Amino acid sequence: MDTTPPLPPPTPPHPQPQSLNFDNLKALKVLGKGAMGTVFLVHDTTTDPSARSPFALKVADKLSLHAKHDADRRARWEIRVLTRLSHPFLPKLIGSFETEDLLAWAVPYCPGGDLNVLRYRQNDRVFSPAVIRFYLSEIICALEYLHNMGIAYRDLKPENVLVQQSGHVTLTDFDLSRNLAKKTTVSTTTFEKGSHKVPVPEIPKKHRRMLTRWIQALPDNKKGLKKAKSARVSPVSRRKPSFDNGERSNSFVGTEEYVSPEVVRGDGHEFAVDWWALGILTYEMLYGTTPFKGKNRKETFRNVLMKAPEFVGKRTDLMDLIEGLLEKDPMRRLGYQRGACEIKEHVFFKGLRWDLLTDVLRPPFIPSREDGELTEKVTGGRGGIDIREYFQNLRAPPPSMPPSPLPSPSPEPCRRKASFTEY
Repeated sequence: MDTTPPLPPPTPPHPQPQSLNFDNLKALKVLGKGAMGTVFLVHDTTTDPSARSPFALKVADKLSLHAKHDADRRARWEIRVLTRLSHPFLPKLIGSFETEDLLAWAVPYCPGGDLNVLRYRQNDRVFSPAVIRFYLSEIICALEYLHNMGIAYRDLKPENVLVQQSGHVTLTDFDLSRNLAKKTTVSTTTFEKGSHKVPVPEIPKKHRRMLTRWIQALPDNKKGLKKAKSARVSPVSRRKPSFDNGERSNSFVGTEEYVSPEVVRGDGHEFAVDWWALGILTYEMLYGTTPFKGKNRKETFRNVLMKAPEFVGKRTDLMDLIEGLLEKDPMRRLGYQRGACEIKEHVFFKGLRWDLLTDVLRPPFIPSREDGELTEKVTGGRGGIDIREYFQNLRAPPPSMPPSPLPSPSPEPCRRKASFTEY
């Protein structure tokens, strides 16, 4: 009798991203700026004249000095990665276009902002364990999908975890990701009902689609966002040998407070850097700060190598999960041997129905719709940004200072001559 397990169903074909017509796109506002370019909220004036379904357009200026070198390569790599993604907690590429001076690609708009913004809306600036459990579970599924594709994400942080209109999360910014050969010991970690080693108790049907604890979303007060923007570490090649079982990258890459010990040491790294970053993210969601932040980069890296994470209060399963993810030795880190399966089996996630995550209709936070506001801007003829003009203004040299209309000061002796660079 043939005991060969049946083949999994074929993956549905990816919808081919469309070639966007730049002349038909209207930018409603700037969503953010980063090392790779500027992100605009845009709509297609021909297919969506009332801006009912706006999307995010990431635009890199090819004429800037920075983009001529590494950024251009990373932008094209991100587009390649996005064309391969098909997962509910990862973005899909809507389309792209390229002109002589601009390279742009579109992804779905996430009106809920990122986890850092959402955390600051809480009364105590932290999430409850129940909410942390929900968001971590979706992030783990997204990382598992990427790792199974052979992609190390390498840039996990609250600013890169966005909240979709549905309340579910999605990861963003894949320019620092990297293709790596998987270890032979890594097994397939796709969750299937009954495949989990830990018995999963049945959850009553009425509780499957809603969480018992809600986030209390306060009014959006951006003045409360006092966390300084995390400093990215640029990719720097390290000449270190790769290891036999799988492939390691030797680039020094990531965000300071989220960089793993093996990256700091230059030992080479692989998928376990994402599980380290998950531990940092979890700690920050629980306490409102990262565990190893120092007064400067040198002290931060020293803490990453030497300091143990500090916990407050009674020992919990969540603290144990964080300790496992923040193991200094990557080979002993939770998730190193069997990837996401190890983390899913942790007692903190006991009873979680991983196969029902996408069925949750009432996530902890559901963003309010802005359709009315956007439609009013479009139909009223107000607002709007000319994308090409926006970048032309950025490239323009700063205007020279006009002559002062004030009379020349009396020839009193000046105590000191100060330049503008000192202010």
